[in-house]
Amino acid sequence: MNRNLIKLISAVVLIFTLSGCGYNDIQSSDEQTNTTWSEVLNQYQRRADLIPNLVASVKGYATHEKELLEAVTLARSRANTATRNLKANPDDEQNLEQWQQSQVQVTRTLGQMMVLGERYPELKSQELFQNLMVQLEGTENRIAVARGRYIKAIELYNITVRQFPAVMTAKVMGYKPKKNYLPDDVETITKAPTIDFGAK
Repeated sequence: MNRNLIKLISAVVLIFTLSGCGYNDIQSSDEQTNTTWSEVLNQYQRRADLIPNLVASVKGYATHEKELLEAVTLARSRANTATRNLKANPDDEQNLEQWQQSQVQVTRTLGQMMVLGERYPELKSQELFQNLMVQLEGTENRIAVARGRYIKAIELYNITVRQFPAVMTAKVMGYKPKKNYLPDDVETITKAPTIDFGAK
């Protein structure tokens, strides 16, 4: 038998073997987790990008809140650094932990900033501040949706690599179950801010 024909037959057999052993399902699920995680990071970055404008809009009205404005700015800076570190080495547990903690801190300081609208009625009525708060609320909702999709993608991936026959392929190819992203302060971080500009 011709060597080229043997190679061709071997390649066809290998393709059918891999497709029947869950290899394609593992690849698809793995790619879905990467895509949904990228969307999570994208939405958190969108939130971080709103902070400088929010701080600038508050500065003119809440001059006595310098400490809080500095805390929000610092939290954003730390979150951006943690995000860069996580993107550089996404499998590092310590990077993920630092990223989670930095996002919780951003959430807390932003929550404190939202209270400023109650303390400073003139700030609350300012159009730029209102627009930024609405954008922030929308971003928090997008974060919750992106995180939900990521959690589902991880669940599907983990089921795929644990089921037969894909579990055999996963072991041979080095695919392991992935840890689901759940921040320490899950209750705070998943609750979208409530903004009521009509309240006096």
